[in-house]
Amino acid sequence: MKIYILGLSLSLFAGSALADDLYDSCMSAADGTNPAYAKCGGDWIARADADLNTAWKSLYGDAEGQTKVDLLAEQRAWNAYKEQSCTFLSNGDAGREGQVIAFPACRAKVIEARTQELEDYASPQE
Repeated sequence: MKIYILGLSLSLFAGSALADDLYDSCMSAADGTNPAYAKCGGDWIARADADLNTAWKSLYGDAEGQTKVDLLAEQRAWNAYKEQSCTFLSNGDAGREGQVIAFPACRAKVIEARTQELEDYASPQE
């Protein structure tokens, strides 16, 4: 059962439908080595982080009073969560594919989801 779950996780996170266009292009051009795949994933995480930082600065910069205090506490809690997210994919149990393909994809998606939350906070839907 454990192997099946890891295999399912790897196939879900490695699929290009879950990735961004630059990641897809990078993976297509990669030379088939783990370092090349790891670079593609690292670049995707860096792009997601940059987008997150932009959304955070905008939202936090507009906040005042207790809202600003509460937003900072929430972001700090989320940062702790992010640092633990997806680590089951990079612990070695899923092999190098888990470390260089599945982990970066999972982590990027976690960051992208938080970016969307922050953007939704900034412009709530009614």
